[in-house]
Amino acid sequence: MLLYTCPGGKAAPAVHPCGRAAKALDDAGHVYSRKQVKGGRLILWSLWRRGRDRAEVEQLSGQWAVPILVLDDGEVITGSGAIGRWARANPPQSTVPAS
Repeated sequence: MLLYTCPGGKAAPAVHPCGRAAKALDDAGHVYSRKQVKGGRLILWSLWRRGRDRAEVEQLSGQWAVPILVLDDGEVITGSGAIGRWARANPPQSTVPAS
């Protein structure tokens, strides 16, 4: 599994979507890799490079927003709420992160 987050990632406060998604996966016992992407929506000085920085996220999910979770089978889950629901509903299957 690969969790795409903003640069704050796991360190983001629990009220931040990226922090909530990481916490939900951790609390459920999932092992995953993380990829941080730049170009946040609310960071005005990064708007000019947002398209480049978030191109991979957009290709996977059809949107620029993170967090998104890409499962090992290629399924993409978007948003912290959906990631949290998935994490609670699906017990961990592996203890080794995907490469």
